[in-house]
Amino acid sequence: MARKPAKMYRQVKGQAYTRREYTGGVPNNRILRFHMGNRKAAEAGEFEVVVELRVNNAVQIRHTALEAARMVSNSTIREAAGDQGYALRVHKYPHNILRENKQATGAGADRVSQGMRLSFGKNVGTAARVKKNDVIVSIHTSAEFYLAARDALRKAGMKFPSPTTIRVVKGHEALKAKGLI
Repeated sequence: MARKPAKMYRQVKGQAYTRREYTGGVPNNRILRFHMGNRKAAEAGEFEVVVELRVNNAVQIRHTALEAARMVSNSTIREAAGDQGYALRVHKYPHNILRENKQATGAGADRVSQGMRLSFGKNVGTAARVKKNDVIVSIHTSAEFYLAARDALRKAGMKFPSPTTIRVVKGHEALKAKGLI
């Protein structure tokens, strides 16, 4: 049976459902890594520019969308800056368990099973509940790779169910000196 569309889960409504010990069979998180690149240099403050991707609305982001955004942004910035020229971080973890009442589909399915209204459902995935203006992904890099970092975050923003904003948090002076902003 196919998964239901992600638009069914993007609204933040109801109480968060995060207790894995009460339900069996929660699917594994698809996000492989939350930190990529030169993490030690980022923690030491060696990178002069920090660029963040923020969501404009309160929304739930599925773990598959977070992984897709991580993959595309990491590959884009790695091509420009190399393995040690950046540090990328995914800030949100998908805690909320998504449930779905599986229905029979196909010809004659309406006669076979009407289903149960407001049933509990089975676990189909996880999602991160995100508030308005929360940081989802950030990239630490040098001023010469600023445009690549911005492009990487633009591509990552396409994977989320909400409009996003890219904001420079640190390094305005260095970017102005090079004429990038």
